[in-house]
Amino acid sequence: MDILLTNDDGIHAMGIKSLYWELENSGHNVLVVAPLTEQSAVGHSLTIFSPLRIKEILEDGYKGVALSGTPVDCVKWAMSSYLKKAPDLIVSGINSGANVGIDVLYSGTVSAATEGALAGIPSLAVSIDDFRPRDFSDHARWTASFIGRFAWTKLPPKNVLNLNFPDCEMKLVKGVKVCSQTDVVYKDHYSTRNDPRGRPYYWLGGEIPMEKVHPEADRALLSRGYITLTPLQFVLTNFDIMNELQELVLSDNMIIK
Repeated sequence: MDILLTNDDGIHAMGIKSLYWELENSGHNVLVVAPLTEQSAVGHSLTIFSPLRIKEILEDGYKGVALSGTPVDCVKWAMSSYLKKAPDLIVSGINSGANVGIDVLYSGTVSAATEGALAGIPSLAVSIDDFRPRDFSDHARWTASFIGRFAWTKLPPKNVLNLNFPDCEMKLVKGVKVCSQTDVVYKDHYSTRNDPRGRPYYWLGGEIPMEKVHPEADRALLSRGYITLTPLQFVLTNFDIMNELQELVLSDNMIIK
């Protein structure tokens, strides 16, 4: 397959390099377009107030194009200005840190895959529940095997597969679970500190209240040592309330005169 590979940790991150080598070794044609610098938690943002610049990367056989923008910029630019034809698959990752629950809205990793899905390309986001992983090779190998075995033409349009690995060695993984997205949001808190001039600044922190998480949702399963696989779709219309809203706007008191 022709695969467009990107991430949000930056083109020099270990996760994307490990996945590049495993996909190449599996016989795929891999084209890397990734951010020049880390772009974690930028969500689906675009660069519109400054120009985008590119830099070709070649390091010990690892090659790609670095873009001075966000993960979504990378997918948009690659699809419109770089690739001669659309890829068969877009893969984003492997990301340091899980992307489950509400994280999928904040994540540059998932957003890059989402941009591919919105363009009609089957897309996969890959993350690991560890912010400082030392070795991605086994996770990359498992991912490459999964990519080769899944029938990507069966993935519905505008859907993303969200794959997350637990924080353990692959030999300790308990299994693979196809599961729902966690619907519990973070309990946020801000640490207040002072800069050298005595002015306050704030640093965001937070955690998901695990006691509220459904035991078969992605966050809970990942914490118990399972690989999680969640199909995500991005049709945001709430059809359940449309009839009620229609009745309201057609009522006498809402008629525009």
